[in-house]
Amino acid sequence: MSDPLETATKAGRTALTESEAKAVLSARGIAVPDGETAQTPAEAVDAAGRLGYPVVVKIESPSVQHKSDWGGGIGVALGLEDGDAVEAAAAEILETAEERGIEAAVRVESALEVDGGIEVIVGGTRDPSFGPTVLVGLGGVAVEVLEDTSHRLAPVTTEEALAMTRELEASPLLDGYRGEPAIDRDAVADAIQTVGEFLVDEPSVSEVEVNPLLARGDDALALDALVTLTPDARSE
Repeated sequence: MSDPLETATKAGRTALTESEAKAVLSARGIAVPDGETAQTPAEAVDAAGRLGYPVVVKIESPSVQHKSDWGGGIGVALGLEDGDAVEAAAAEILETAEERGIEAAVRVESALEVDGGIEVIVGGTRDPSFGPTVLVGLGGVAVEVLEDTSHRLAPVTTEEALAMTRELEASPLLDGYRGEPAIDRDAVADAIQTVGEFLVDEPSVSEVEVNPLLARGDDALALDALVTLTPDARSE
């Protein structure tokens, strides 16, 4: 398999697709849902059949970073139960992308039950003064509303990553609240470490965002991932 970072750089892109971002992070140990990329509605239906229903269908394009807001909300279709639903969702996404002049495919993924876990964000940026930094906080829209995050310079140790999760005001939620199961803090800490090491190892990467990372009782899976590149960084 070709290096997604090199492929994107040669193509003059400043962002990876979701599939590329997940492939890079998965190779470093962050778990991701099973998924495939499809170029047509028919391919999307075939992929869903291999993955098993229900599935999620999303737009796949380096030009679209916030998929749930794209196209009036059609960029992500959740909980699709059969081939007709998958075909319709994929067709709408691809037709809208063509109308807007966007080169796009669709990503088909196994749908996961999110009620048994907590969505967190694990991210990192390359600060012009301090270099690579990492953060953790509640994921989804909560990160924008609550602004409950913890930050460190990267790379971080396991102990530092665990401490970051405990610094959150929402930390008690991670230990289980009102009968809810505790999540696997170690898995979240591993993701924090991985993102930090990725930024340190790859100077072409300017930003990484795993949001949401679905933290559950025995694992944590990246439901969405963004990787942004610094233009021409690999040629410097």
